[in-house]
Amino acid sequence: MRKLTYFIACSIDGFIGDPDGDASSMFGFVDKDYLEFLRSEYPETIPVQGREALGLQKSPNRHFDTLIQGRASYQLALDAGITSPYGHLREHVASRTLEKSPDAGVEIIADDLVGRVRALKAEDRELGIYLCGGSRIAGELLDEIDELVIKTYPQVYGSGMPMFGAGFAVTDFTLDWVRTFDNGVLVRKYSRKR
Repeated sequence: MRKLTYFIACSIDGFIGDPDGDASSMFGFVDKDYLEFLRSEYPETIPVQGREALGLQKSPNRHFDTLIQGRASYQLALDAGITSPYGHLREHVASRTLEKSPDAGVEIIADDLVGRVRALKAEDRELGIYLCGGSRIAGELLDEIDELVIKTYPQVYGSGMPMFGAGFAVTDFTLDWVRTFDNGVLVRKYSRKR
């Protein structure tokens, strides 16, 4: 069974963006050392344009070969004229409002997101599934998430878009490792206790 990993950036107080989902204030923390960590450990999480700028077009995927993201996350790429922001992965967008995919390489999941994720997890493939965001689909998929990789930026938002847009539920995870950076960024990996 393949793993679903929620790989997400957040503030110290657990918000992945402001009330409208904007997380651009976090970009200032992407310095040389932190970027090198992403390049070497998680190159597939860097969108196509970033991969091109960093010379990563031929970098193999290390952890994931499939991506799931919400409509709001995908809309950021569409607004920039990009229909396949993660063309090096099998792309899926969870959306009840996007009727037709603007790109042949992007599958729209309009209903039964949990069922589709379970089918993807059951595939006989070597690499896992990258849950890119956002809050609502992370909440909907909480029971399916096997791992968390949380990139915590040294900022407090006070309010905004939470990591999980769901009702109250206690879900236990085990800390696997922590990586700290001089710029104040903290990356933690957790595995689900089952």
